[in-house]
Amino acid sequence: MKNIKIPVIALLFVSTIGCEAQKRDGVKVLSPQEATAMLAEDELTLIDVRTPEEFAEGHIEGAQNINFLNVNFKVQMQQLDKEKPVYIYCRSGNRSAKAAEKLQEMGFQKIYDIEGDILNWEG
Repeated sequence: MKNIKIPVIALLFVSTIGCEAQKRDGVKVLSPQEATAMLAEDELTLIDVRTPEEFAEGHIEGAQNINFLNVNFKVQMQQLDKEKPVYIYCRSGNRSAKAAEKLQEMGFQKIYDIEGDILNWEG
């Protein structure tokens, strides 16, 4: 039993540090409930970073599809207003976390990553 507790505690500790690091680095992770409330604002950009095929299967209303895996991802993102809040999501959180890092490097000021992404949104 003790062997199981140590890895679980370590995993929770590392997860907490990861979330805090994202917040310190300028990316705020939002729950789907928090995102729903904030998406009512007019001055924001909602980006689905999944593939066009995934986007066609279903997406959050009002989202633009800019595929993170596309070689033109940065070029497409450069066309957006860096001063407006940018909300991003993918299927499970991996691509949106990587996209958030890229957006920071590109100078975006207000980046929001929707936690759990489309899987939580649909739920």
